[in-house]
Amino acid sequence: MNIKALSYYDTRLFFWLFRLTKNRSCRPIIWVSKTGDGYLYFVIGVALWAFEPDYGTLFLFTTLMAYSLELPIYIILKSTLRRPRPCDFLHNMTSHITPADKFSLPSGHTAAAWLMSTIVAYFYPPFWFIAYGWASMIGISRVLLGVHYPSDVLAGMTLGILIANFSLAILA
Repeated sequence: MNIKALSYYDTRLFFWLFRLTKNRSCRPIIWVSKTGDGYLYFVIGVALWAFEPDYGTLFLFTTLMAYSLELPIYIILKSTLRRPRPCDFLHNMTSHITPADKFSLPSGHTAAAWLMSTIVAYFYPPFWFIAYGWASMIGISRVLLGVHYPSDVLAGMTLGILIANFSLAILA
């Protein structure tokens, strides 16, 4: 399958998902998306460091290292690939939120969520389902809100998992 065909199906899937939110309140979806803004990761890391004696400190250091690697890679990818967001590129389309920047590939919210979820699942295996379910909801919320294509979310997920596993291989 060539790039044009992939882009066609990516756009079709985007429109199919985005139409699910047409004429509906998106407050719950916006709330889910906002949990991926970064503040929650900091709270989780500090709380585990302060109150969880077995792995809390290693968890915090692993996530700090992972995010210090993920953020510059994410910025380089976004500024190099420069894929316009669907809300800026597709005609007759308005997103439910105003994105923080102009480019969509990869999804930073999704990358950060999958990075955190992968590290949570490693250190606290009983919580893997909650962590990965939450990360999936953040990724889907970005499409439903009209600021990312499904492939942006897949790229973000891949980036988050790769950086998390790299960080875990070094520190854990």
